[in-house]
Amino acid sequence: MIVGVPREVKDLEHRVSTTPAGVREYVAHGHTVVVEAKAGLASGFRDDEYVAAGARLVQRHEDVFAAAGMVVKVKEPVTSEYDLLRPGQVLFAYLHLAADEPLTRVLVERRVRAVAYETVQHADGHLPLLTPMSEVAGRMSVQVGAHFLERTYGGRGMLLGGVPGVPGAEVVIVGGGVVGTNAAQIALGMGANVTILDRSIERLRHLDAVLHGRIHLLASNGLNIAEVVQRADLVIGAVLVTGARAPKLVTAAMVTTMKAGAVMVDVAIDQGGCFETSHPTSHSDPVFDVDGVIHYCVTNMPGAVPRTSTLGLSNVTLPYGLALADHGLVSAVRRDPDLGKGVNVLEGRITQEGVADAFGASWAPLDSVLECCAA
Repeated sequence: MIVGVPREVKDLEHRVSTTPAGVREYVAHGHTVVVEAKAGLASGFRDDEYVAAGARLVQRHEDVFAAAGMVVKVKEPVTSEYDLLRPGQVLFAYLHLAADEPLTRVLVERRVRAVAYETVQHADGHLPLLTPMSEVAGRMSVQVGAHFLERTYGGRGMLLGGVPGVPGAEVVIVGGGVVGTNAAQIALGMGANVTILDRSIERLRHLDAVLHGRIHLLASNGLNIAEVVQRADLVIGAVLVTGARAPKLVTAAMVTTMKAGAVMVDVAIDQGGCFETSHPTSHSDPVFDVDGVIHYCVTNMPGAVPRTSTLGLSNVTLPYGLALADHGLVSAVRRDPDLGKGVNVLEGRITQEGVADAFGASWAPLDSVLECCAA
């Protein structure tokens, strides 16, 4: 198979999907890898490293898509890339389709075989390809929150950890999964007062144990969220419903009760956001103000730390990419049901129920679509 590695063109997205080490693995399996010039430069990987690993370097973005049977990206295609997609082509990337109806329609109409990193799922519910970026985003959420709490950037003028005699900031984290846990670890390390809300009492018990009772833990419900958000200096949205739009747990009415200059970081924005007042932003224009509250809703947060993010991402995606290249999509997902859960669009049908529900569209179970496919 010809595997394509394009340069990411989303605003200030500096990650690359495949490292030179990954290229070497694809080539060792008998595949051809086409890499766009400078695709890995911002992550610290030079073109000559890709060539030395066996890649064929091309200068034009469109040439990668034209050559590849499988395009391996980091982020979803942007509008300028829609016309580069073609029927039968495998697209392997973060897609977050439940928050992107235009892209979903393009993938369906063009009969692209779309496999989303974020919905590949083990039987126990673990999301192996989402986890490393959730770890990065969770840790970054506290960094950026602390940054925008500075008065220079419109915040309350607070140091997250305070100083002796002056209390640290009140940090509220809505969701106790991978993002929330990593955010809590960093916020605690910086000296903040941390509260996590989650609807799973078992998850709260786990967090109490691993964080040694140093945080406040609350059951997630409307009343509790409203109370803690009102007194918060920094609110981090860390909610995930796999494959579906995030629920709006912090309402616009709650935002009006918050302190002027408080900061909200919506890590769930890729899936539509879990704050009612959120809308997507970019690294070049990351924040906006609603009722005196600063909102940070960048949809590709880990792109700001591309070296760390690229290495963490490629570590987990490469085995699945090799399986798709070695066996073809149909055979690969029949061999591995975990990978099958990543298939969101196939043969012009939506195969991820959460995506279909987001748009009131019909969907087809993957097994029924596979029966109509050729490998």
